[in-house]
Amino acid sequence: MTKTFRTAALLISTILVATACAAPRAGSTPTTAPTGAATATPNFTGRALNVATGPTGGVYIVYGAGMANVLTNKLKVSANAQSTPASVDNMKLIRDKKADLALVLADTAFDAVNGKGRFAPPETTAKAKTLGVMYTNFMHVIAKDGTGINTIADLAGKRVSVGAAGSGTETKALRVLETVNLKKTDVQAQNLAPADSATAMKDGKLDAFFWDGGLPTAAITDLVNSPNMKVNFLSHTDAVTKMATTYGSYYFVGTIPKGTYKNEADIKVAGTANLLVVPDDLDEPLAYAILQTLFDSRSELEAVHPEAKNLKLETAVEESQIDYHAGAIRDYQDKGAGRE
Repeated sequence: MTKTFRTAALLISTILVATACAAPRAGSTPTTAPTGAATATPNFTGRALNVATGPTGGVYIVYGAGMANVLTNKLKVSANAQSTPASVDNMKLIRDKKADLALVLADTAFDAVNGKGRFAPPETTAKAKTLGVMYTNFMHVIAKDGTGINTIADLAGKRVSVGAAGSGTETKALRVLETVNLKKTDVQAQNLAPADSATAMKDGKLDAFFWDGGLPTAAITDLVNSPNMKVNFLSHTDAVTKMATTYGSYYFVGTIPKGTYKNEADIKVAGTANLLVVPDDLDEPLAYAILQTLFDSRSELEAVHPEAKNLKLETAVEESQIDYHAGAIRDYQDKGAGRE
């Protein structure tokens, strides 16, 4: 998959070079060194970790539950996966010290840290850092067949779910609509999570809906496999170009491959990176251990959701819109990220 924004990778490389002289040896275990005591491996047993995920029917809730299970079993922490509306609320939970880890879209993370968009004043910003880029989200724009909806502009006046309130889907959906000069008030807008959107469409209560998620998303798979249900997926490459120009290159053209949802051709849509975000003051040894454990447990995570196959060293250091945590930098340094 071609990705267009690589500033974060360059930043990591620069930091790694600057800190190389003080680096632990590759593959070494992070340790604590209390004054007057021998160096010891940190003990995280029983440490409570709240993992902010997403709504029923999406990828975050499945992947996040898998991460919580792996961390509990291997680090002996007490990790809990919390279902949420997703990105916007997840950044608020990080900001308010109510979550220790969160899956978040890169555009939302950028806004939260920089006081833009949904985090513009009077909202307060979030002090957060990235552990890594996990996978790509794809904007699904799904219209019920027979509604006359073939383009984004055709959504005007239709019954459209723009995603759950407090979700990254809603932020991104409104930006897609904006590219054809439509506002939320120009559609009969509803704020539904993916599973609820699919149910409403099956019940004849919705003409179209937005969902921004990984592949495949369970609620969409269920929808296209429902009896007597025919839907269209709207490509929107023109919208992506406009969004990237207006907001930033964290929006890029992504592809929902042929056959993902019985679609007969590839679908070109707005892609955005998903980040694993933590509070900026999370203990460095713990951040290091979390990231190391997730990489070491990729096979277990892939069994939970196939998007885990995209947790790769070469992409984990790309497209983050916020700075990397010191523990992540050390882990990538140990793995040789950014080196020739």
